[in-house]
Amino acid sequence: RTHGTTLAGLMREHDVDPLPYLEDVHDIPIDRLEPDPHLAERIRALPGRRIVYTNGCAPYAERVLSARGLSGLFDAVYGVEHASFHPKPDHAAFAQVFSTDGVIPAKAAMFEDDPRNLAVPHAMGMRTVHVAPDPEHADHIEYHTDDLSRFLGALRD
Repeated sequence: RTHGTTLAGLMREHDVDPLPYLEDVHDIPIDRLEPDPHLAERIRALPGRRIVYTNGCAPYAERVLSARGLSGLFDAVYGVEHASFHPKPDHAAFAQVFSTDGVIPAKAAMFEDDPRNLAVPHAMGMRTVHVAPDPEHADHIEYHTDDLSRFLGALRD
């Protein structure tokens, strides 16, 4: 975990070209993923801009969104390639993506499965939500949910 991601380590230590690596590592079947119409409905109901930011590549994220029935619900999809291959949790990665998209951290929330990736957004002023089966307790995690659809539904109530 010295470099943040495997790709970052391979780039720094072995001069690996990131684009072919990302294409290869994300060339995996996703046919087991199923659409989630309830989650789609709740994401659609969220106010403001909605973006996806992943340490994977944007084309892979788009494939996953499509398989889950979530295509078209996000205003932008950013991959590690949009952050000059700086991975989360690197501050530079968040700063670049947020600047590109015009995200105002004090008016935004970050939903993330890796608790390490919530520290920087929290320090920047974002609300943070850890999405995982088991809660992790840390000062930079404001909320936890093991069911994103239910969590988003509760926001409307």
